Amino acid sequence: MRKWNFSAGPAAIPEPVLQEVQSELLEWKDSGMSVMEMSHRSSDYIGIANQARQDLIDLLEIPNDYQVLFLQGGATLQFSMIPMNFGSQKVGDYALTGSWSKKAINEAAKIIDVNVVTSTESSNFDHVPNEESWNCSEDAAYLHYVANETIQGNALHAPPVTKAPLIADMSSVILSEQIDVSKFSMIYAGAQKNIGPAGLTICIIKDSFLDTASSELPGMLQYAKHADAESMFNTPPTFAWYLSGKVFSWLKDMGGLKSIGEINKLKAKKLYDFIDQSDFYSNPIFKENRSKMNVPFLLADSKLDSEFLHDAENAGLLNLKGHRSVGGMRASIYNATPIEAVEALINFMGDFQSKHG
Repeated sequence: MRKWNFSAGPAAIPEPVLQEVQSELLEWKDSGMSVMEMSHRSSDYIGIANQARQDLIDLLEIPNDYQVLFLQGGATLQFSMIPMNFGSQKVGDYALTGSWSKKAINEAAKIIDVNVVTSTESSNFDHVPNEESWNCSEDAAYLHYVANETIQGNALHAPPVTKAPLIADMSSVILSEQIDVSKFSMIYAGAQKNIGPAGLTICIIKDSFLDTASSELPGMLQYAKHADAESMFNTPPTFAWYLSGKVFSWLKDMGGLKSIGEINKLKAKKLYDFIDQSDFYSNPIFKENRSKMNVPFLLADSKLDSEFLHDAENAGLLNLKGHRSVGGMRASIYNATPIEAVEALINFMGDFQSKHG
């Protein structure tokens, strides 16, 4: 029996998508084979890939002057590919707002000079400073930020205004609400949260920015090579691409990003409202920077953490343990986690509080 999965990633996939994939697993349509067995250069698979790309373009309303790449290596590879491609002997501006932006900074610093424009590390990344206080370079190659820090549960809900090309890691927030892609030179995201299974990474890059990329790198590290080959410079993660396409189609059926954004807003409000009215649970993030996707919370008595997790699992609520660097609990409530799951979690938290409060 399936249970409610609050994992931060790999995360829940919509049940209708899993059922559809299950029905096609042995044989896709009348091809005589599974998608996993298809050549990525076959007409059947190219049709699957192109449909998935177009559905993603439709959902995000991506302008015509952007490349949409389906790559491997996770968001983590982009931490080094970005400065390799776009550093060009300049400084890279980075906002330090959590664990993932720190990893991005550490990787970039091996390749280019990094200017940290803002940091909340001293306060355990409990907020994102107003961008007016950021110390940006005069002639930066780009400004990089993480739109949603999965581990700490903080988010920057609107893109910063910058003269430099703007790059966003949207791994844990992409497709959760409408965004204006035209404000960015590059958006990238690992798939295993709101897109699909692990093994796939989406990169959305403006043509004019891509034109500035280095052509001196090995082919696999050049975004332009992948763009020219329509993401088939080498064999792509074909099954992850196929399954992600199913998720894009599901999102369209749900009413698109405007509709799913309203659902996500409601889910997050319900959970935060419950935490805020309780003296048994707390959330450490400034309200204006709270993530709608990843909700960390602490118990007033940390000695109860193990019992909370044990009882939660018995109640069918999985993967609520907070990241080891933060502790406490974390509920990741991505698109595939329905409001019923959030209500079940709140009911359990209320019962646990009544028992131990």
